[in-house]
Amino acid sequence: MEKSHRMMFIVYCSIAGFISAWAISGLLIIVDIISGTSPGTFFAVIGISLGFNDPGSAQYIGFVLHVITGLIAGNIFGQISLFWSNISPYTAREGIVKGMIVGAALWTVLFVPLATFGIQPRLDSFAFSAPNQYIYNIASHFQGLYPIIIGGSFVFHLIYGALAGFISGRMSEIGAFTKGKLAATAKI
Repeated sequence: MEKSHRMMFIVYCSIAGFISAWAISGLLIIVDIISGTSPGTFFAVIGISLGFNDPGSAQYIGFVLHVITGLIAGNIFGQISLFWSNISPYTAREGIVKGMIVGAALWTVLFVPLATFGIQPRLDSFAFSAPNQYIYNIASHFQGLYPIIIGGSFVFHLIYGALAGFISGRMSEIGAFTKGKLAATAKI
């Protein structure tokens, strides 16, 4: 594969990470509804853990940070693909498997440490002294669910990775955004 096309892995993986983060965000809203919490509770937990006590602000901040994290994770996937060709998503099929590896790595390196050392201790402290009733209710709801959250998040990270890998691999297959591809479609 030519070097200029390989450089596009950063663009492909960034776009794929952004789209995948939006998709996972939708699934998280469904999980909120099924679990009996109000839609956006997952994102509120992120915002609350960062010190935003207003329910609306906490949800929006958490959502934006979640999507930005997905974009950045995709970008890093693309950058690593440049230097380590074994992880490069050359095709959609390869991308699914390689993306799942990236999703598992993201879960291990980012989610588990943040959940274990940042979010869960903060929620535990709110069980005893929350700044408002909304935060107290969230903290109470998540008491004792840490193992389920960690296990469920692993599945979501695998889905994120598979989707990001598939999208970036498909863009790589069709040569999206490359001059040769753009010139060929312009003649049609």
